[in-house]
Amino acid sequence: MQRRAGHTIMTQLRAKAPLDKYVLWVVLVLSAVGTLAVYSAIGFLAEVRAGGDTELFLMRHILRVVLALAALVIFSMTDYHVLARWARVALLGSLALLVLVRIFGVSFGGATRAFHLGPLSVQPSDLAKVALVLYVSVLLVRKQHYIQSFRRAVMPVLFWVLITVVLIGLEDVSTAALLLVAVVVVCYVGRIRVVHLGGLTLTCAALALLMLVSSPPRAARLEAYVGKDLFAATDSAEVLSDQTEGYQARQARIAFAMGGLTGRGPGKSVQRDFLPAPYNDFIFAIIGEEYGMLGSLALLGLFATLMLRGYLRIARHAPDPLGLFLATSFTTIITLYGFVHAGVSVGLLPVTGLPLPLVSYGGTSMIAAGVMIGILLNISKQIRR
Repeated sequence: MQRRAGHTIMTQLRAKAPLDKYVLWVVLVLSAVGTLAVYSAIGFLAEVRAGGDTELFLMRHILRVVLALAALVIFSMTDYHVLARWARVALLGSLALLVLVRIFGVSFGGATRAFHLGPLSVQPSDLAKVALVLYVSVLLVRKQHYIQSFRRAVMPVLFWVLITVVLIGLEDVSTAALLLVAVVVVCYVGRIRVVHLGGLTLTCAALALLMLVSSPPRAARLEAYVGKDLFAATDSAEVLSDQTEGYQARQARIAFAMGGLTGRGPGKSVQRDFLPAPYNDFIFAIIGEEYGMLGSLALLGLFATLMLRGYLRIARHAPDPLGLFLATSFTTIITLYGFVHAGVSVGLLPVTGLPLPLVSYGGTSMIAAGVMIGILLNISKQIRR
């Protein structure tokens, strides 16, 4: 399977079709960098769960990379107009999984977000964000003739957005917030009035505040970032201590300080033994320690390249409005995830637990990224020169 996927990708790179080869090369480089970084950072997890067998977790990560690349190949060869026909069914299925995961899901770190299927961890939120963006794009295309009407155009979009964002936000506020940003961006591109988008944003902000007030762990993260006691339900002395809520951010900053300009070298990270989940939530900090500021900037440059190609070539020259909306949405989600993850690692943003797309050790999130980039590439193939 791995050999077949690799052969297909190399065939696409050598082809004369207008498939965006820059995006494809960025994906391959990110996957390679992620494999090296995860292998370096996985030691503590392997020691706890597999008696120090790092190769076991490396092979699991490689399996997920192969699945993500296979999804990329499949969706790059599938006309996105065909996918649009199944958008509503996909969204309804994803919403059903979001409900079921709260009943039958596995709790980890105080949150119930995933099902375990053998070596894979399936998070319905990753499936739901792809399905929601796909269906919102379809709705925007259908309602362009009366897009300024709140009742006929905006209300149907808001209905599905609010349901999905709330179901995701019950366990994962950060993912819900980033998904909302992507939806607002594509709705703005789709000519929905700014006042309507402002109402959606304020409504979701009020819901987010309610979730923060009702969840002391979430409130503690925000307080640790701001450095002030904001909520009565939290213990300010514990929250503001460097050994509790501020521990992760502090250890990540130490990793960057130890990396300096050029880094300590591949596999020589020290902070991987102190950072919680260095292979996932703080993989960028491990890259900063081992490859330095230059390596970190180069990685951000890859995401910047993906953003520029996604917006300025694929979305701008999309063959139709549906391609424009999908390219805008998926480019926003992938690059926003990348930059927010980096911002958390360097201390510019509060701790969120978001993975670095195609780099972090993950299951469904990596496959979802492969699906989104595959659709991007399919749109790029249909651009008329």
